[in-house]
Amino acid sequence: MVNNAATVGRSGVHDFILIRTSAIVLTLYTLFIAYFFISTTEVTYAVWHGFFANLGVKIFTMLALISLLIHLWIGIWQVLSDYVKPAFLQGVFGASKNVEPALVRGVLQFILTIVVLVYFVAGLLIVWGV
Repeated sequence: MVNNAATVGRSGVHDFILIRTSAIVLTLYTLFIAYFFISTTEVTYAVWHGFFANLGVKIFTMLALISLLIHLWIGIWQVLSDYVKPAFLQGVFGASKNVEPALVRGVLQFILTIVVLVYFVAGLLIVWGV
């Protein structure tokens, strides 16, 4: 059996469960934030600050950020491994250049992973800075 270090889970089934669970958490968080906006008559900085000062909201937000991190990691890996093929890379980089697909996928995955981690750290600092 070949193990892929890029996957979060141990298998495709595990990744499937992780991505579906993270989608449910993100949906619940979206509904929670939407309810806040619908039920609050006037959203000011003081109201917003007070809302995120609540420990439960901070924990739920961090859970949503972790779910987003898992969802993005699996999604990035699946899209890059399924859709970034040699023919696509030849179209992007030109037919005359010899480009190693695995190298380009690795570089793209590394860059996108750094972006996702920066989003996570920014969210962490913003939420716990309140």
